[in-house]
Amino acid sequence: MNKKKILLLLFILVALAQLFVPAKMILDREDVLATGKEYKFNVEPVDPSDPFRGKYITLRFKDTRFNNQTDQKWTRGETAFVFFKLDANGFAIIDSVSREKPLNTTDYLKTKIRYNNKVKFLFDRFYMEESKAYKAEMLYKESRRDTSKVTYALVNIKNGKAVLKNVLINGVSIKELVEKQQEIEFQK
Repeated sequence: MNKKKILLLLFILVALAQLFVPAKMILDREDVLATGKEYKFNVEPVDPSDPFRGKYITLRFKDTRFNNQTDQKWTRGETAFVFFKLDANGFAIIDSVSREKPLNTTDYLKTKIRYNNKVKFLFDRFYMEESKAYKAEMLYKESRRDTSKVTYALVNIKNGKAVLKNVLINGVSIKELVEKQQEIEFQK
């Protein structure tokens, strides 16, 4: 084989690898959304903006602490496998935490220990379209101050991975609420 054919073959292999990696990431995420178990997580308000990643709502979860039933010492940054159960209102709460990857279920979250028997939920940023982000942020903050409103994150979990599907206020998507608010303002 001559040098040009080898270079062309290498170029094609590199190009295919560059297409494969993002395609695999997208397909994995879509698989979690399509077949993962759906959970509702209670949230609390916080809101920053990242100049590199865009506008988002940062979610702070109410229930990130777990009961250390075995009195094992956990260290910050240690990998943990979290299992959930539902509380009386249908929200996900931590049932147990293990160092061992489960073999008989796909219904767990792989994450890291924070401190004091708390885990880090890696799905704590809900990205929004720039034109809707500020209004969504205001609705989110307002809903967290109003105790009559129930605000929660809808998350799908499968094989240790989690995908934040939506943020809802009283069962309505925050995106829909912003669109309705924009329509009302436009009609004025």
